[in-house]
Amino acid sequence: MSRAVIRSISGPVLRATASGPFKLREAVEVGPQALLGEVVRLSGEEIVVQVYEDTTGLRPGADVVGEGLPLAVRLGPGLLGNIFDGLLRPLAATGSAFVAPGMRSAAAATFGFVPRVAAGASVSAGAVFGEATGPSGRTQRCICPPDLRGNVASIAGPGEYPETATVCTLRTADGALRELAMSHVWPVRMPRPVLRRLPSTTPLVTGQRIIDCLFPVAKGGKAAVPGGFGTGKTVLLEALAKGCDADVIVYLGCGERGNELAGVLEEFPLLVDPKTDRPLMERTVIIANTSNMPVAAREASIYCAVTVAEYFRDQGLDVALMADSTSRWAEALREVSGRFGELPGEGGYPAYLSSRLADFYERAAIVDTLGGETGSVTVIGAISPPSGDFSEPVTSHTKRYVKAFWALDVKRAQARFYPAVHPLQSYAEDARDFAPWWAESGNGDWWKLRRRFLTLLDEQARLDRMARIIGKDALPVRQQVTLFCADLVNDAFLRQSAFSPIDRVCSPRRQAAMMRLIGKFIDLADAAVVAGVPPEQLARLTSLRPLQRMGEEIADAELGRFATLEADLDREFAALIHAHEARDAAHG
Repeated sequence: MSRAVIRSISGPVLRATASGPFKLREAVEVGPQALLGEVVRLSGEEIVVQVYEDTTGLRPGADVVGEGLPLAVRLGPGLLGNIFDGLLRPLAATGSAFVAPGMRSAAAATFGFVPRVAAGASVSAGAVFGEATGPSGRTQRCICPPDLRGNVASIAGPGEYPETATVCTLRTADGALRELAMSHVWPVRMPRPVLRRLPSTTPLVTGQRIIDCLFPVAKGGKAAVPGGFGTGKTVLLEALAKGCDADVIVYLGCGERGNELAGVLEEFPLLVDPKTDRPLMERTVIIANTSNMPVAAREASIYCAVTVAEYFRDQGLDVALMADSTSRWAEALREVSGRFGELPGEGGYPAYLSSRLADFYERAAIVDTLGGETGSVTVIGAISPPSGDFSEPVTSHTKRYVKAFWALDVKRAQARFYPAVHPLQSYAEDARDFAPWWAESGNGDWWKLRRRFLTLLDEQARLDRMARIIGKDALPVRQQVTLFCADLVNDAFLRQSAFSPIDRVCSPRRQAAMMRLIGKFIDLADAAVVAGVPPEQLARLTSLRPLQRMGEEIADAELGRFATLEADLDREFAALIHAHEARDAAHG
C-alpha cells in the first residue's frame, strides 16, 4: 500500500511527498477522515492529488493512502430509483445536499436473486448470469463485469441477498476463482467496452414537437441545449426526462443552484410513468451535485453519470442522460486547473477543455453489447453561456461533438414562448436519416413538411424586418399570408406547455396529425389567396381557434378529432372561396 505525507494544500488540490509508488489516476484516501481523492500528477517523489470532498481542517503532515485502483463506482440494481451525489454516494431520502466525510456508499440493499446460468456453464464478459428484483417489482439483469469471463464454479439459488454479497463464483482461464455479486465496480473515466458501435436511424422520441419534428436527436446520439439565464434549460431537460421513450433516465444536476435541484428531488418521486402507470422514479437515477458542493466532485460527476448510463446500456436498454449543465462542469475544471498552476487557454479554461468535452460526449452511442444485446446512451447536455453568447468556448467546442443543437432564445423566453428553442439557430445534422422511421410511423410527408415549416419560419424572419419599416398592411397579399401561416406554425405547433396535462408530452402519431393539418391549412390559405380572398378573412374562420388550440385540447386518445377538424377546414375554405367568386361574379 502506497503512502504519502501532505506538504501543502490549496483548496481541493494538495501536494504530498510519496514514500511508495503511486499511479496516475489512482484513488486515494486523505487524512484521518479518509477523504476521497485522485492522483492527477506525478513528479519525482511529489504527487498532486485532487480531493473530491471538503478539505477544511486538513493540515500538512496528514497521510495520503493509495488504494491501488483508479477512481471507481459500484454499479448494481440499487441505482434505480435513488438519488446520489456527484461521486455516486447516496443522499438522504430528505434530499439533503451533504454526506458524511469519507463516506463511500450506504448499506447494501437486498434484492431477490434468480440465477440464469448453471454450474459448469461458460460465462463471457458482459453476459447475464442472473436477475435481481427489488421492492418495486422491477427486474434487472445481473451482468458479468466487462473484464471478466470464465466457467461457473458455483452459483447461489433463488433467494434474497444483499447486492454486494457473492452469488456466483467463476473459474477463470488461469484457474483462479473470482467472486461475483449482483453489483460490481468500474472506473468512471474508462468507457465500458462494447462489441461494435452501430449507426442509428431511429430518433429518441422526446414528446416535444419542435425537437421531434424539426430537430430530432438519434437514439445513441448527442445534443446540446445552450441558453442564457431564464431561457428554460432546466425545465426543458426535466420535460425530456419525463416524456422521452428511453428505458432508463439518468438526470445529472451538475453545479446548478440548490433550489432548482431541490425542486427536481421533490417532483420526480411524485411523477407517474405514462408507460406503466408506476412512479417514474423507478426507472430514474438522479445525481445531484449542487453549486455549494466541493468543486472537484463536480468535475468527476459527469464521468460517474455516463458510467451509470453505460451500465444500463450494457443490459440492452436505451438510456437518456440529461446533464445540467456542462458549463458549470467546465467552470469547475477551470478552477481546479488554476490551482494546479496550469496555463489558461481561451476564456481562462484549460487547454484540454475540448478533449475533455469529447471524452464525455463520445461515450454516447448505440451499440452491440458484450452480452449480445443492443443498447444505447443518448447524451443531452445543457450549456449556460455567459450573457447568452454562443461563441464562448464551451458552446463552440461542444458544437464540434454534437449532431443536434437546440438553441434557446432569450426573446422567445421573455415572450413566454416555451420551449424557447429558436428554429433558425438550431439544427439537426442527421435529420434526413429519420425519414424512413417517420414513414413507418405513418407520416411519409414528414421531411417535406419539416422543410416547409422551416422555410416558412425563415421567410417570416425576413418579412418581419421589412414589416417593421413599412408596416405589415403595406406588404403584398401573399407575404401577409406567409406571416399569418408562420404565426400559426409557432402558436399551434411549436409552442407546448410543460404544465398542460394533455400537451406536456406529444406522441409521434399526434405530432404527425398536427403537422399534416397545419400543412393542409397552408395549402388552403394559398389557394384562397390565389382565388382573391383577402387575408384578413382567414383570421375570421370559425375553425381557426380549434386549430390553434388543438395541442391543448386533442389528446392522444382522441385522434379522430383531427379528421373532423380537417373536414371543417375544407368546408369553410370552400364556402369562403365560393362566396368570394359569387361576389366577384355579381360585380362582374
